[in-house]
Amino acid sequence: MKLSITVPCYNEADNLPKLFEAFKNVIQRDDIELVVVNNGSTDQSAVVMNELIPHFPFIQRVDVKKNQGYGFGILSGLRASRGEFLGWTHADLQTPPNDVVRALDIIESHTSSETLYVKGDRKKRPWMDQFFTMGMSLFETLYLQKKLWDINAQPNIFHQKFFSSWQTQAPYDFSLDLFVLYQAKLQKLDIKRFPVEFPEREHGESKWNTGLTSKWKFIKRTMAFSRELKRKL
Repeated sequence: MKLSITVPCYNEADNLPKLFEAFKNVIQRDDIELVVVNNGSTDQSAVVMNELIPHFPFIQRVDVKKNQGYGFGILSGLRASRGEFLGWTHADLQTPPNDVVRALDIIESHTSSETLYVKGDRKKRPWMDQFFTMGMSLFETLYLQKKLWDINAQPNIFHQKFFSSWQTQAPYDFSLDLFVLYQAKLQKLDIKRFPVEFPEREHGESKWNTGLTSKWKFIKRTMAFSRELKRKL
């Protein structure tokens, strides 16, 4: 298996049919697997997966009984992955599946792919979200003394050796994106960013981005984790 891409799903029942079809349309080779994590969903996600996954042979399913956070769901998928290269993206269709294939193309065009970290760079976003991202990127860059830009952009793809070097220390919440990008900086990986679009969500609601209050909570959690991250690493 060349690539395993984890997709954590928490209450994404409405998105799953189109998500699976979208990946089916772009995966034109048999060495890519989609690791779908039912991350403790309380909606009909499990039922939808039971009905659909048998029709998509490239999908491996992982079940988390109780939701323990965004990061925990991703880690559960990464640990079950069989690919030489691992990564994750979102289930809400704001990160098109074709971006995963584009990232793999970048990896396969490099001879030193084991030390490569490929990550999206979001474009065409609402100005408020861009302002929020700029502020958080500036804070993390100055505080952690590493250039950390658009930390939550998707997809993220890297060699399994990189995952083995940090997975036991990884956080279980939304800080995972920051933790992994910071690890890539510390280990001096060759980080390649490529432009990705970020359209509106088609079904359901974001699990965290629901307004200014949620953004402020996210900022406080991220700052607290940044202090811990700097102390430990």
